This record gives sequence, structure tokens and C-alpha cells, in this order.
Amino acid sequence: MKTSTQIPLDLGFRVAQGREDFFVAPSNLDAVSWIDRWPDWPAPVLVLEGPPGCGKTHLARVWAARTGAACQDKEGQSAETLSAGGTHLVIDPMDPWIGAIESETILFHLYNILKESGRTALVTMQTPPAAAPFVLPDLASRLRAAPLASIRAPDDTLLAAILVKLFSDRQIKVGQDVLAYILPRMERSFEAAHALAHAADRASLVQKRPVSVPLIREILASTSGNQADESAEDISTEDTAAG
Repeated sequence: MKTSTQIPLDLGFRVAQGREDFFVAPSNLDAVSWIDRWPDWPAPVLVLEGPPGCGKTHLARVWAARTGAACQDKEGQSAETLSAGGTHLVIDPMDPWIGAIESETILFHLYNILKESGRTALVTMQTPPAAAPFVLPDLASRLRAAPLASIRAPDDTLLAAILVKLFSDRQIKVGQDVLAYILPRMERSFEAAHALAHAADRASLVQKRPVSVPLIREILASTSGNQADESAEDISTEDTAAG
């Protein structure tokens, strides 16, 4: 059995999504470095890519707070509408825009508006531009040439930090024994951490039991290694980011 490391529980996380709430680890250090590098980006757009629940939204909001950027989460608006405020932009997520000529044309025009006005945008994607199914070659070429900040799979320390934050967001304090039990047994993904915290919270409330090793054992056994029936994308992250 994998030997667990001693992990501090007092990580200072809060539901708020400021920079102080984002746990920096090797898996997200590249992305954090790109955020800190602004405004010295080599292109009008930075693509922040990573799996669901990894903290893209949290980090995008950190950047928005720093730059005064407007956050957009709905596709279908015109480039003029999106850029009307004269600010920098966050498009989170951009994935729904990809694959339709109308929305990609809007993004292409928006890219040009930002470049001409000296503004920047941070866009989040679950798929890197090189693998995204673009239908507009001009947009594809620009986003594939844009700087890419990736968030990779978490290590044990980051997973533990994420779990502590997710439980803390739900007003649940978990012991070292619970973390030590979870880490060698859970799926190594951000989504799995979100799903497990959600399932444990729900089970604890329904059964009126504390989140302890026996409860976690039952949850892991009932899911047989699969995610709980509600995905991390339906859970406010705040992400998380530790996430």
C-alpha cells in the first residue's frame, strides 16, 4: 500500500476565489506563471487549458480581478457586444463556441478587435487548440499560435489541498486519517475530487454521520471507482483551484 505523506490541514482556503485561495503546485505552475506574466503576453489571447474542475475558472477570475476584465460565459453574442466595454475579456469556457462557423466567426472578429485596440483576452478550454475541432481556418491558426497555459493532472499534495478546500467550502473539517485513506484509493483527477467531496457531503447530511473513514469507504465501494452521479462541472468551483 502506498505510504501517505503528512499533509497540513490548515491551508487557509476560503470559498472566495482570490489569488490567496489558489494552491500553487507543479501541475499548475506554468498556468500561474503566465497569469503573473501579464501584460507581457506575445499575443492578444492566452489559452488556459485543462480538465474539468482543475481551477481554470478560479485562475481566470484571479486574472480578471487583477486586470478589470469582463467575464463572458455565453456564446452567440456579437464581437462588438463582447468588446463594447472597452476592457480586457475572459471567455470561460470557450469550448461551446468551437465547431460552428457563426460563433467562430464572432471569435475571429473579436480577436482582431482586441489586437487593434491593444487589449487582451484569457480563454479557457478543456481541449488544447491543437486538438480542437475548429471549422474556421483563420481562427484555428491564430488560437493554435497563441500562448498556451496548461494545467496537468494533480499530484498527491495538490489533490489533498483540493479535497481540504472542497470539504471546507461545505463547512466540513476532515481529519488526516480521512485524507490518508482517500489519496491511495481515489481516481487521480480533479473531477474525482469534486465528485467525492460532493458525494460525501450528501451522504453525511442524509445519514447524519460525520465524514470519516468508514463513510468514505462506503462511498468509494458504492461507486466502484467511478465518479459520483453528479459531475464536478455541476458543482460551483470556485473553483477550486486549488483548481
